Amino acid sequence: MSGPGAPSVPAGPGQGERLVVVGAGMAASRLVEGLVAGGYRGSVTVVGDEEHAPYNRILLSAVLEGSHRADALTLRDPAWFVRHGVDLRLGVRVAELDREAGEAVLVDGARLPWDRLVLATGAIPTLPPIRGLVRVDGRLHESVHAFRSLDDCRRMLAALGARRPGRAVIVGGGLLGLQVARALAVRGVATEVVEGTSHLLSGQLGEAAGAVLRRDLARLGTEVYTGVRAVRLTDAGLRLDNGVDLPADLVVLTAGGRPSTALARRAGLMVRRGVVVDGRLRSVSDERIHAIGDCAEHRGRTTGFVAPAWEQAGVLARVLTGHLSGAEPAYDGHRTVARLRAAGLEVAVLGDPERARGEVVEMTNPVQGTYRKLVVDAGVIEAATLVGDLSSVGLVTQLFDRRTVLGPAEPGALLMPQAPSAPGSLPDDVEVCACAGVSAGAVRACGDLAQVRSRTRATTGCGGCEGVVRTLLAEAAPVG
Repeated sequence: MSGPGAPSVPAGPGQGERLVVVGAGMAASRLVEGLVAGGYRGSVTVVGDEEHAPYNRILLSAVLEGSHRADALTLRDPAWFVRHGVDLRLGVRVAELDREAGEAVLVDGARLPWDRLVLATGAIPTLPPIRGLVRVDGRLHESVHAFRSLDDCRRMLAALGARRPGRAVIVGGGLLGLQVARALAVRGVATEVVEGTSHLLSGQLGEAAGAVLRRDLARLGTEVYTGVRAVRLTDAGLRLDNGVDLPADLVVLTAGGRPSTALARRAGLMVRRGVVVDGRLRSVSDERIHAIGDCAEHRGRTTGFVAPAWEQAGVLARVLTGHLSGAEPAYDGHRTVARLRAAGLEVAVLGDPERARGEVVEMTNPVQGTYRKLVVDAGVIEAATLVGDLSSVGLVTQLFDRRTVLGPAEPGALLMPQAPSAPGSLPDDVEVCACAGVSAGAVRACGDLAQVRSRTRATTGCGGCEGVVRTLLAEAAPVG
């Protein structure tokens, strides 16, 4: 990313290369940070169809809740891109990819030439089959809101400000649905959740954990309907397929989403659920094209979470700058971490606990609202679920990432209730940010929260580590 008049340098990875990144979300932002840090020597253009600079989508529910300002979600402002020689184009959409010419065709007909291209197009919402959602003019009914973007969040805030809804129904009991449900409940809106599968977070949790989470929500005042589907929007609210009518002033759609792959399909790239990539995040159809984040499919899996998207971005940055380490493939898809950030709810999922092979060690306490599960194979934690008590999440995550071999009694001991470690007592190598893989020592090496965010990206993912990070900084600060 050398500017005009820069001195000549020896040829190397990316030298003189024109790189175009399609998408300006969390994965794209992380990739560009890695390219800057790694000294990428080509030109970089980032094209995003939203008008906003890259921001943290995970914390949109915190804006809805009122605990965060919208501008606090910005990951890198446009001035940062300018300082580092990156051409950031916002409010611009790519219509087609001309692989033969090596050009991205914009909706206005302009063409962006590229030698290498990265698809970071994320996921797009899909409308559930509910009659009456869409009006004759093609727009959503005024009481219905999607919740995927900052503009969606602002529209909902405007609706809340214009008239305080008495009741809201959330369609979808996944991570996003529960975050929105809690945010609205915190604002004083009576909230109900409708989930078509047998239990909440069915994509990440088993039925036992889902039942604990449902009871937790009930204690917090949110009713949950599982195993039923909304079929019709009525004048009064939503009708379910069991004939029950739920009164609602506000209906929020959080169920249904899929990788955004239309560009890749039209360009003739191999697409299954996502754009199929190898260990270096290259399209298996065209080694000049890469895909990362929600739109990428690696070894038959798409993820939908920030931690693997950031890991992919880091791997691709090393590939493009030539800083490769370890044997191929560079990305193995091991580190899948999901966290639920919502007031009064604590959930962490590592790996794929419902499909991982191994012996299952689990402990549940419905009275306290806790559930813990480890899947262990040959002493190694292959997956884990923690609901209601995350006091051991840092240690479990560290053991999971390092593939530490545990003794026979250790899995059970990890699941026993533990007093949360005081931040000052945390060893430097203990992970405190699961999204970005940041240790306590890395946080202690920073001077303030802004430096933590800039250097390590801790607190900029799900936000669950912010309390520990602030305490570590306070304890490291000089006295007097």
